[in-house]
Amino acid sequence: MAFHSRPDDDSARRLYNPYQNIHPEYLFQEESLAQRRSWGENLTYYTGIGYLAGSSAGAARGFVSGVKSIELTDTTKLKINRILNGSGHTGRQFGNRCGVIGLMYAALESGMVAFRDKDDIFNSIVAGLGTGALYKAAAGPRSAAVAGAIGGVIVGIAVAGKQALKRYVPV
Repeated sequence: MAFHSRPDDDSARRLYNPYQNIHPEYLFQEESLAQRRSWGENLTYYTGIGYLAGSSAGAARGFVSGVKSIELTDTTKLKINRILNGSGHTGRQFGNRCGVIGLMYAALESGMVAFRDKDDIFNSIVAGLGTGALYKAAAGPRSAAVAGAIGGVIVGIAVAGKQALKRYVPV
């Protein structure tokens, strides 16, 4: 049986979507009702996003420091080497730091959701406070308090921005 379509036929103009009849499967019915990622997905997401963002910012900063360290007598190979070493070293440092911050944030946020049995903005803000405080805890109580406040404010701004985008930007 051959299928022939005419150019003016609607089915010939529709694009093929391989995912049109695929629906996600869940082991338990409760999982399908949840509007939130699981703790494992959150952990992976925030750690990965943190590492990617930190590595990118660190590589950019390392590139600038590598360019600044070039001397007039350097050969082309030495110039490239200075830039690559600066980018790689600083990118790894920043990426690891931001990845750890993302890991701590995801763990604290998921812990707050499990502890309170609620999913609201307070979980995110408390997780930001806790992440900042834990990250700088070794530097002393004053540094931990300041970092916790900064983490809470940053998360508060991010949550408020996300809510504003959902409300005012049509999707």
